[in-house]
Amino acid sequence: MSMFCYQCQETAKGTGCEIKGVCGKNEEVAKLQDLLIYVTKGISELVVKGKIDVSGIMETNREILTSLFMTITNANFDENAIEKQIIKMIHVRDDLGKKVSLDVCHDSVSFEVGSRVQMLEKASQVGVLATENEDVRSLRELIIYGLKGMAAYAEHAYNIGKEDISIYSFVYEALSATLDDTLSANDLVALTLKTGEYGVKTMALLDEANTSKYGNPEITSVNIGVRNNPAILISGHDLTDLEQLLEQTKGTGVDVYTHGEMLPAHYYPAFKKYENFVGNYGNAWWKQVGEFETFHGPILFTTNCIVPPKSEEVQKRIFTTGASGFPGCPHIIADEKGKKDFSELIAMAKTLSAPEEIETGSIVGGFAHNQVIALADKVVEAVKTGAIKKFFVMAGCDGRMKSREYYTEFAKSLPGDTVILTAGCAKFRYNKLGLGDIGGIPRVLDAGQCNDSYSLAVIALKLKEVFELEDINDLPIEFNIAWYEQKAVIVLLALLYLGVKNIHLGPTLPGFLSPNVAKVLIDTFGIAGIGTVEDDIKLFMA
Repeated sequence: MSMFCYQCQETAKGTGCEIKGVCGKNEEVAKLQDLLIYVTKGISELVVKGKIDVSGIMETNREILTSLFMTITNANFDENAIEKQIIKMIHVRDDLGKKVSLDVCHDSVSFEVGSRVQMLEKASQVGVLATENEDVRSLRELIIYGLKGMAAYAEHAYNIGKEDISIYSFVYEALSATLDDTLSANDLVALTLKTGEYGVKTMALLDEANTSKYGNPEITSVNIGVRNNPAILISGHDLTDLEQLLEQTKGTGVDVYTHGEMLPAHYYPAFKKYENFVGNYGNAWWKQVGEFETFHGPILFTTNCIVPPKSEEVQKRIFTTGASGFPGCPHIIADEKGKKDFSELIAMAKTLSAPEEIETGSIVGGFAHNQVIALADKVVEAVKTGAIKKFFVMAGCDGRMKSREYYTEFAKSLPGDTVILTAGCAKFRYNKLGLGDIGGIPRVLDAGQCNDSYSLAVIALKLKEVFELEDINDLPIEFNIAWYEQKAVIVLLALLYLGVKNIHLGPTLPGFLSPNVAKVLIDTFGIAGIGTVEDDIKLFMA
């Protein structure tokens, strides 16, 4: 095989991409990503075994986050950018190595490469399959994928000015542990749950960062039509990039629309002051190939969710920033103060036509934990009177597979006395179905981005407290979650750490779970796949 990757739900045949990634990444990108992860492990070994004070290497901490983030599915397809990051991290590793004295260290601490060819040769030796034991490999990768999701959320928090040294320390601990051949499967299972613990901590940090700067999300009706002005489309997850773009487009006659996971930005009070912040254009990430054709203006990717464009005309309108990247597309870098110059996008927008209207109307969201808890009395009364029989957490990711139509049909088929709690791009499967409300409570409550799954956990814990229950699993809440990439992995691990059991995960269970590891998750936590819509609703409503 020329490469091996099985970190996302769409991995080939459910077992692994071996020639080219279903996501679109080629062999070189896949191998360079493997090598970048390997270098971060070496740095982590130096930090842990060398007992380096993490608070004294803040720039290294942040580069570790960026390195992990760059390897998330659909984030960075630019082999030159990844190679540059590898070289940077090798220099970081070697500088750290001068500060500590280790008698024995792992190859990841000492290997040397020069050319791209040498990098690819080394990557072939240190990728996923370098761990021979299938169960150990499975657990190591589960931890690494959780760390990738955690790194994405931690980087967003850092961009707003919030950091937690303990999170950095854990990232080093966990990465270093994936090199330790003395650890048993039980040790790695324990570390997996600890990864979930720090996932909760990281999502809480990001929630604090977002709400302290932009206010608590509030119930908001978001326009899905268009105006007749030139416009910029912003996709991804980073709110600081959106804020800077809105500031720079003020008074220019250029409108700004969100796409995909950026939709929940409309729920934050701070962004409502911008008159040119028009609405949301399109749907989940995988539909961008067609929707970008009709948008006409420049597109800014702030994070992952890039689909390699089929049209050269569309590719000329794509810009990337942060951890994202695509060959041939301009990449916008922040200055030393974190400021980014979006003038090239604004100038391009003014030369292009307004977006074509692909739908009209509005959608409602903004049901993060602060807003739902404000409605707690109303919600509790609806549960007590039987008006609401059950809540269904249908958070997570959307994707291209036809099997994901299950989630649309599931939402349509739910009884009218049930409410869907959602976050992430999975909501695009049902947030425009017009499922109505229960006594003024919408039947689809959108908490926000995938990281706002934290909000759903806070809501569940609050309801547990209100109903005076001993166990979160005694609540009338069922979990039917769709997953796609590594941020969904850390959300899953966070829920497991919080004690949530009997989560249904689909449309397929992860290909990186070995049969034995899958059995542990099934036996210990009640993890299950999905069946037919009819059978699953009968099971959930029983």
